[in-house]
Amino acid sequence: MNGQRFKPHHLSIVVGVSFAVVTVASGIAGAALAFHDDSEESRLVFANIPDALQVAFYTVIPILLVIGAFQFANRMKNWERGKPDNRATTSKNVKRRLRDFNAGVYMQTLLREPAAGIMHSLIYFSFLILLGVTTTLEVDHQLPESAKFLHGGVYKGFAAVGDIAGLMLVVGVVWAIVRRYGPRRMRPYRIRIKSKPEHAIILGTFLLIALTGFAAEMFRLALQGRPSFEKWSIIGYPLSGLVDGSSNLAGWHQAMWVAHVLTFCAFLIILPTTMLRHMFTAPLNMYLKNKTRPKGAMKPMPNLMETSLETFGASTIEDFTWKQLLDTDSCTMCGRCTSVCPAHATGKPLDPREIVLKVGEVMAATGSPKVSPPIGTDPEITIAANWLFDRVTPEEIWSCTTCRACDEICPVNIEILDKILDMRRYLSLMESNFPTQLGSAYRGMENSGNPWGISQTERADWANDLEGIEIIDGTHPLEAEYLYWVGCAGSFDDKNKKVTRAMAKLLQRAKVSFAILGPAENCTGDSARRSGNEYIFQMLAMQNIETLGGMGVKKIITQCPHCFNTLANEYPQLGGNYEVVHHSQFLEWLISEGKLDMSGAKLEERVVYHDSCYLGRHNDVYMAPRKVIGSLAGIEIVEAPKNGTNGMCCGAGGARMWMEESIGKKVNDERSEQLVATGASRIATACPFCYIMIDDGVKAQGLEEGQVRVADITMHLLEALENADAVTNVPTV
Repeated sequence: MNGQRFKPHHLSIVVGVSFAVVTVASGIAGAALAFHDDSEESRLVFANIPDALQVAFYTVIPILLVIGAFQFANRMKNWERGKPDNRATTSKNVKRRLRDFNAGVYMQTLLREPAAGIMHSLIYFSFLILLGVTTTLEVDHQLPESAKFLHGGVYKGFAAVGDIAGLMLVVGVVWAIVRRYGPRRMRPYRIRIKSKPEHAIILGTFLLIALTGFAAEMFRLALQGRPSFEKWSIIGYPLSGLVDGSSNLAGWHQAMWVAHVLTFCAFLIILPTTMLRHMFTAPLNMYLKNKTRPKGAMKPMPNLMETSLETFGASTIEDFTWKQLLDTDSCTMCGRCTSVCPAHATGKPLDPREIVLKVGEVMAATGSPKVSPPIGTDPEITIAANWLFDRVTPEEIWSCTTCRACDEICPVNIEILDKILDMRRYLSLMESNFPTQLGSAYRGMENSGNPWGISQTERADWANDLEGIEIIDGTHPLEAEYLYWVGCAGSFDDKNKKVTRAMAKLLQRAKVSFAILGPAENCTGDSARRSGNEYIFQMLAMQNIETLGGMGVKKIITQCPHCFNTLANEYPQLGGNYEVVHHSQFLEWLISEGKLDMSGAKLEERVVYHDSCYLGRHNDVYMAPRKVIGSLAGIEIVEAPKNGTNGMCCGAGGARMWMEESIGKKVNDERSEQLVATGASRIATACPFCYIMIDDGVKAQGLEEGQVRVADITMHLLEALENADAVTNVPTV
C-alpha cells in the first residue's frame, strides 16, 4: 500500500488531465448550446472556422495537455529521488513564502538588472495577458445570451488589451533575440557562452504565436468588412487595411488561424521538455526559498562519532535533497551567477551555472524514465552512471570561495553553494581528495587547535604589553559581561594582532566589561567545515561548546565574520546558543549610545570599504562597518563599483585562505585593483582574511602603505581617536 500512496508527481497528472477535461467539455458545451451574442459590437467565436477544424482544436489541445502533464510528472519523479528537506508552509513562514513568491512572479528579482528584467517582463506578462484574453473569450463563448459580457465598450477594451499585449510580446521577443543573437556588443558574456538551439526554438515559437495571432486577426477583420468598432484592435485593424479587398480572405484567415493554433501546440510540446519549464518550476522554487536554518549555515550533519551512515556528502543524485533537485529544473540559464563568480572572473574552472546544469544532466539521464536535460547538451557528452563526478570535476569544486554571490544574485533563488559544499564533503570525507595545502591546515586544527599550527600557548601573546586584559582559562564561570572571541587570525597573524589590540583598546575606552579565553580558545572550525571536513569541525565545535557552556557564556563579541557566522549560525546545530555580535555591529552600538566618545576624532582622507562575504551576503550586515567609518569627521567615503550584495570576494573564503591559487589571476589582486581604482587613500576591512588578502593585493600593485593604507575599521577608528587625544593631551589607553 505504501507504494500506492499519492506522490507529488501525481499532482501534475491530476492538474493536466483536469485542464484537458475542462477543454473538451468547453468544446462540447459550445457546440451543443450554441449561445450567440446578438450585439452588433461583439465577436463571433470560430467565425469562418469549419467544424472539422474546431473538432481538431478541441481534440489535439487536450491530448497535448495530458502528454505534457505526464512528461512533467516524470521530471517530478526525479525530485522525489532526493532526501527530505523541511520546506513546509507554516503560520510563521507563510507571509515570507508569499513575499518570496511575489518577488519572483512580479519580476522584482529580475529587475535588479533593469534591461534583462524589462525584456523578460515584456514577454512574461504579455504572454499571461494573452492567455487570459483567450480564456476570457472562451468563458464568454459558453455563457447564455443574457450573461455574455464581451460586447460594446467591454469588447472594445478587451480587443485593445489583447493587441497591446501582443505588441509587448513581439517587442520583448525581438529584444531577447537581439540580446542573444545580435551584434557582439549587445550580447552579455553570460549569454554568449551558453546559447543553445533550444533558445532559438523557444524564442521563435513565442514570436510566431504573436505574429500568426496578428495575421489571423488581420484577415478576420478584413473578411468582416473592417467594422468601425474594431478600431480598438490597435494593431490588427491597421493591418487589415493592407489586405482589404484581397481575394480569398476566408482561406487566408483559416490558414493563419491554423498556423496560430499550431504554434500554440508547439509551445505545449516544448513546455515540459525544454528550459521553458521554468515558467512553472521557478515560481515554485521561489515560494520554497525560506528554510529552517540561517542562510549563513551549512546543512547540519549527524554526530560523525555516533552515526551509522556509511557515506557523507554528495556523489550521487540521491545524496541531494528534493529541493536541491528541484533547483536544477528551475534554472533559467540566465548566467547571472556566472557573471558575479569571483573564481570564474579570474579564470578558474568554476562556473556556478554549470554546476547546476551538470547535476541536472546526471539527474535527467539516470531517471526512470530518462528525461531531457535542463538544457540541450553537446552530442559527445554521455552520462553512463549516477555519478556526479563524471560531469563535475574536483577542480571546479575546490575553486569556490563560498562567497555566496551566486546564491544572492539568482533571480529564482537556486541554492548553488549548498551543492558545492555537499560535494566537497564527499571529496574530503570519503576520498580525501582535497588540495594538498589543506592538509597542513587540517593537521594544525586537529593537533594545535588552529590552522596556523602554532602552539595554543601563544594565543594571548598579543596582549602581553596591554594592561587590564582579563584572560580566563575556561574552567571558571565568566564574570565579565562579554567574551571577546579573538579568533585564530587575530591571535596568530601579525597583521591581525594589530586589529585585536585596536579592538581591545576601543573596548577599554568604552569601559566594556570583557574577557578573553586565550589558550582555552580553539578554532571555530569554519575552514574545516567549508572545505568539507565535518569531522574536524565537529571535534573543534564540541570542545568549544563544552568550554563555553561550562563558563555560562551568553554574549560574544568577535572580529572575524567567519567566527561570527559559525558561532551564531552553526553552533546552534550542536547545542551552542549564544548572543553573538560582530565587532562592527558592537562598535556601531557603542558610538550610537555615546559610550565611545568620538568628539574630535577625524580622518580627512578618502576611504573605501570592502565588504566581507561572510558578514554581508551570509549575514546581511552591510551598514554597520560603513557607519563606524562614517562616524569620523572629515572622512570621504567612496564605494567600489562592486559593493554591498554585489561586492566581490577577497578570495580567502571557503578555506581558500589555505590553498594556493595557481590558475588564472589571483582573486585578491582583481579585487584590490577595483578598490585602488576608486582613488581612495585608505581601504577599510572588517574581516581578518580580507585584511590579509587585500593588503597583499595592494602591495602586489607596487603600492606602499603611505600611498594606500589597508586596515581593519578598528585600526582606522583608533588612529583617529588617538590623534584627537594627542591634540587635547588626553592619555591613550
